[in-house]
Amino acid sequence: MRPVRSAIMEPPLAAWESFYVIVGSSAAALTGLQFVVIVLGAESEAVGDLRTISAFGTPTVVHFCAVLLISALLSAPWHGLSFAALALGACGVAGVVYTVINARRARRQTGYVPVLEDWIWHFTLPLVAYAALPIAAACLRGHPEPALFAIGAIAILLLFIGIHNAWDAVTYIAVTRRQKPEGKQDRPAE
Repeated sequence: MRPVRSAIMEPPLAAWESFYVIVGSSAAALTGLQFVVIVLGAESEAVGDLRTISAFGTPTVVHFCAVLLISALLSAPWHGLSFAALALGACGVAGVVYTVINARRARRQTGYVPVLEDWIWHFTLPLVAYAALPIAAACLRGHPEPALFAIGAIAILLLFIGIHNAWDAVTYIAVTRRQKPEGKQDRPAE
């Protein structure tokens, strides 16, 4: 005997609910931790000036927030995929513009000289992720299953970029703090 199918099909986004709850929650928690990294860096005077933070610290928060936004958009109770696709496409375009502007900021700042790894993780990979988002969003209505896998991969890539860059910031702060001259060490509060 065949199972009776419901007249209303389950929307393709429903199958992704747990994925985006996990990914979005992770992005939110990691955003808070990045704030701690910046505060610790500021206390140790290891993060440089505002331009350096703007070029290397702020984008990490933006990537985590982009993942949170993607998760929220794909967890919203859309009646169709068109508006979700439009919102995701706009996020991707905004991310591309932001990454290009941020690369220019990194070139102009003088507090830190980026190496090849920095250019890859801070600018190339985010640019690829954000550029892929409008493409996947455009495919969402016609080919929802592969598009949703692509969007999921983009969210994970942005999350890993943020984790990598936050770790880089923490290790840079720790190493810089250790290399301070003896007389420049932070004094404990009295």
